[in-house]
Amino acid sequence: MARMVVICRTPKDIAAFDKHYFEVHVPLAKKLPGLRKYEVSKGSIVSLAGAPESYLIATLHFDSSPAIKEVFPTARGQACAADRRLLAPDDADVQMFLFDNQEV
Repeated sequence: MARMVVICRTPKDIAAFDKHYFEVHVPLAKKLPGLRKYEVSKGSIVSLAGAPESYLIATLHFDSSPAIKEVFPTARGQACAADRRLLAPDDADVQMFLFDNQEV
């Protein structure tokens, strides 16, 4: 399995962010080709390393890293990327990590 983890900093307008994220972005992203599962954090996010305040962590599950990378150039992938810019126009407000994982 592979994951795409997206970490969003606390937005200026939390209510507007939540409304758009859950009513527009999530339904759009849930139609990404190859997406197996979509999870978001619930409740407080604590950083033991003193990193900037995070508001939301989304974890998208795919079969492999190549499957994730194949999504980006699709029409749905491009639509999600454009919509992400509406949610967080500044790239510094979002971190994305793509990786394969294995059970040990």
